[in-house]
Amino acid sequence: MDNKYIERRETSATKIFDNRSLEADYRTLVPMLREGMRVLDVGCGTGAISSGIARRVGPTGTVTGIDTTARFIESGRGTYQDVPNLTLIHSDLFEFEPDETFDLIVSARVLQWLSNPLDALLTMKRMLNPGGWVSILDYNHEALDWQPEPPESMRQFYATFLRWRQDAGMSNRMADELPGLLTKAGFGSIEKINSDEHYERGQAQFEEKVGIWAKVAGSVQMVEEGYLDDALRLRAIEEYTDWVWDEAVSMTMKLSEVRGKN
Repeated sequence: MDNKYIERRETSATKIFDNRSLEADYRTLVPMLREGMRVLDVGCGTGAISSGIARRVGPTGTVTGIDTTARFIESGRGTYQDVPNLTLIHSDLFEFEPDETFDLIVSARVLQWLSNPLDALLTMKRMLNPGGWVSILDYNHEALDWQPEPPESMRQFYATFLRWRQDAGMSNRMADELPGLLTKAGFGSIEKINSDEHYERGQAQFEEKVGIWAKVAGSVQMVEEGYLDDALRLRAIEEYTDWVWDEAVSMTMKLSEVRGKN
């Protein structure tokens, strides 16, 4: 994979992260936030959601965001430099050694990409204060609902995407597996809260939100690894984009927040 492709992919992801907000993209977390909390955001991207958390916990609270992609952290440091209680750090969770423990650790749409989510939860637990909370927001990709069904080319692409993820050790049903994982990690008071992302034609940014799968198909990784024919990938992008603009009525991505107490 050449450097130019990696740069283009990270630039595209940066734009997606920058368009997120706490209120729109992690809305169920808002009632948990209190003035003075110390919060760790694992896989913070560019820090868009982290900055919203920082404003909620106020000047006596702090938010630390970590992410493994340096470009995201660099971008976020520039964008949110006016948020004094927010610190963004380029670090892997398993290598992160904070000088403090936290009242709340959050991670949005991250564990779905890990082959070792239980290890991640155990690592987070060690960083929590007694009585602290962990909140994980993630998808069940097997329950994605398009109305009406998209073109066959995209359905084939999506099925291949799920198989590729599964072969790599990633869970396609992370939202539904999280309660059991939190139990295994030793958390109590576990609660699962529906956070589905539902988009209907006529809503603001409908085409951009539903069109996310054309962006996913923009990656050539599955082609390079022998999972997908490039002609099918390109056809999926073209036909799906036309479908989004001309035929799509709605899309629901099944998403849940699962929280537990240390």
